[in-house]
Amino acid sequence: MFASLPPQRNELIEWSWAQFEPYYQDLTARPLNAENVTQWLADWSAIAACADEYFNRLMIRVNANTADTEAENRYNAFFQEIYPHLMQAEQNLREKLIQTGLEPEGFTIPLRNMRSTTALFRAENLPLEAEENKVRTEYDKTIGAQTVLWQGEERTLAQMGPLLQSEDRSARERAWRAISDRQLADREAINVIWQTLLELRLKIASNADYPDYRAFRWQEMQRFDYTPENARQFQNAIEEVVVPAARRVLERRKQRLGIDQLRPWDLDVDTSGQPALHPFDDIDSFTQPVSQIFHQVDPVLGGYFDEMRREKLLDLENRKNKAPGGYCTSLAIHRKPFIFMNAVGVHDNVQTLLHEGGHAFHVFESARLPYIQQMNVPMEFAEVASMSMELLSQPYLTKELGGFYTQAEAARARIEHLEGLLLFWPYMAVVDAFQHWAYENPQAAADSTQCDAAWDALWQRFMPVVDWSGLEDARMTGWHRKLHIYNYPFYYIEYGLAQLGAVQVWRNSLQDAPKAVANYRHALGLGGTVTLPELFQAAGARFAFDAPTLREAVNLVEEQLGKLYRL
Repeated sequence: MFASLPPQRNELIEWSWAQFEPYYQDLTARPLNAENVTQWLADWSAIAACADEYFNRLMIRVNANTADTEAENRYNAFFQEIYPHLMQAEQNLREKLIQTGLEPEGFTIPLRNMRSTTALFRAENLPLEAEENKVRTEYDKTIGAQTVLWQGEERTLAQMGPLLQSEDRSARERAWRAISDRQLADREAINVIWQTLLELRLKIASNADYPDYRAFRWQEMQRFDYTPENARQFQNAIEEVVVPAARRVLERRKQRLGIDQLRPWDLDVDTSGQPALHPFDDIDSFTQPVSQIFHQVDPVLGGYFDEMRREKLLDLENRKNKAPGGYCTSLAIHRKPFIFMNAVGVHDNVQTLLHEGGHAFHVFESARLPYIQQMNVPMEFAEVASMSMELLSQPYLTKELGGFYTQAEAARARIEHLEGLLLFWPYMAVVDAFQHWAYENPQAAADSTQCDAAWDALWQRFMPVVDWSGLEDARMTGWHRKLHIYNYPFYYIEYGLAQLGAVQVWRNSLQDAPKAVANYRHALGLGGTVTLPELFQAAGARFAFDAPTLREAVNLVEEQLGKLYRL
């Protein structure tokens, strides 16, 4: 029966549990031993890939148009009518394999992950998880529907973004205030969403016999190689090492702009006195230079991106009712990636596509692994794939190499990227520390005013220089605008740890670019078959939380910034 897999795409998204069930019944009933385990795993991988691609295609469709009620109904039906059966069936197969004591080649780490997932599983949590996903969709709908009327034209908040790069400071302020006012209009709605999510998550952890949601989530995210205390260590290292560097970046920005106080609407404008970078006008003039950049980094990687263009595996333009943010997901049947983002013609869009391209290359490079279960990559390393690609692409941004910019413009773009890197680590610390506070203090976190106060205290601890006088409501509700808090709890430190790994990969490329890229590709090809520290090591980096390692990275970034400012 497995020979009939996979079904056609249009057929697959019409499936109900009745179509999935016979395959899982066959795997559950089939005797399992050393002689047939390879075929059994191949068959399990085939049906699991169908389920994974089914879900991801539904997610893509919902995100593409949050006003598409048919897509939303299908998505919700998946969680209500298929997901509980699917998770129970997957649990049965994990238990079956674990109980045999077999350890197929390349399956040591996947088995470790399965044991963890098996220990967490509770059937009574399945409807709660379905409800949690429904509430997450409500958050996306709320954010995706936010628009403002600007000069007689309705614009999404992402489409307002380029106005924040205007050389006219008063115009930037008007745009920033319009965006902020619209965001604050949904303050109560988002508070309700948060309180609902918090209650659901606490119940899920309790059902799984965990003392708190953080402990549950830590195991659910399969964080075997570091602890919440390590996360706190990293926050403290950022405060010690990076916050002073961020202060230097912002003081320099204030000086270059010639202003007494740096305000929130002064953070995106270019300090060179030149018009904002405008790298592209449409999707073709966006993707063609990105293709050239990837080809310069490595011809194989460039070929992967061209394949995505040909096969329409990109949804890049911003539009009304499109979900916020950007991501790369995988279509597991086809072992191909799909990139989703919101492009409006600014340099940050270039950085986003380079970033998501790194994730896409991870999918391509690990596609040679035989089983889908081997592709469960720790997110801390998945983000090394993406953040490294941003840095590895830097030398190729110029038009003479097929990119977007003149030499001077490319220097400005690189300065923006490297300064943004230094400003990101403190912001990451705010987001991460806020989530630790929320789930350590769930009763307080149920009160949105206490959430506002906690976020505000962390903001003032880690985010220097910028003057928010008279804008306190916008500052303290910043946690409303970080979708990870709502949709991917505790998923944010990954970016900070990965950025540290990526800077090390970049350091290696400055010494020997071909070798650094070869190590990078080799590490991506390992998928999830080795430990997190081993993945970092394979890429030429060290998995670390300490101030000395962070200081080396910050020193390199500041050294390179000095060179760029002298160009």
